[in-house]
Amino acid sequence: MNLLKKLLFAGVLLAAGIQGASATSFDRGIQMNATVFVPKGQWMAGSNLSYSTFNNDDYKFLVVDNIDLTGYNFKVSPMVAYAFQDNMAIGLRGGYHRQLLKLDNVDLSLGEGMSFGVSDFYSLKHTVTGTVMHRYYIPLGESKRFALFNETQLSYGYSQSKVVNGSGAAVTGTYETTHDISLGCMPGLIAFVTNNAAVEVNVGVLGFGYTHSQQVTDQVYTGEYSAAQLDFKINLLSIALGIVFYI
Repeated sequence: MNLLKKLLFAGVLLAAGIQGASATSFDRGIQMNATVFVPKGQWMAGSNLSYSTFNNDDYKFLVVDNIDLTGYNFKVSPMVAYAFQDNMAIGLRGGYHRQLLKLDNVDLSLGEGMSFGVSDFYSLKHTVTGTVMHRYYIPLGESKRFALFNETQLSYGYSQSKVVNGSGAAVTGTYETTHDISLGCMPGLIAFVTNNAAVEVNVGVLGFGYTHSQQVTDQVYTGEYSAAQLDFKINLLSIALGIVFYI
């Protein structure tokens, strides 16, 4: 009886091994570098650019009344890279991000006797980043116009921000400096519109990030903040459209 159990167990292991071997040897038709999308020795340069502005004058939204709010958001990210191998490139990317928010007045009403407001609030922040990147192109089939790519980035960012609240003798302000280090991936899609110009869209997928901030309030009170994050969530707010020229 024990011998029969051993034979059955050996048969199950053999069948599992054969099935595993056939699964690993299955050819899905994926051939790395089968099509040269970006040839070795080619230079590329381009930039991502985004700008948005908003202006609310006595606007009302649900329980929020008398919204007087203005601001803008500007971001530019130039890059230069070199293809050291077919479909592979290394390069540098810079970045500048500036945000302005000016809130003159807003009233929040939660019912009779339950309301409060905020006025004279001002926030300005600008960030400079430097990035070392490695990019790998994956052509769609044998196409030389369309391809996927993955960009691995190691970035450092430095930002300064100030927040001012109040008016007259009741003004309070906070000045803050922040250092950011991140290592992550940015997959995307690229399409050539001419022989030397391409349009690309990408989205950030964070791998690891570390942030350290120091702040001073009213030039008297100080504070610090540190945070580390590890995940691979898609950041839809980081979707960017850019133009790259291949020389």
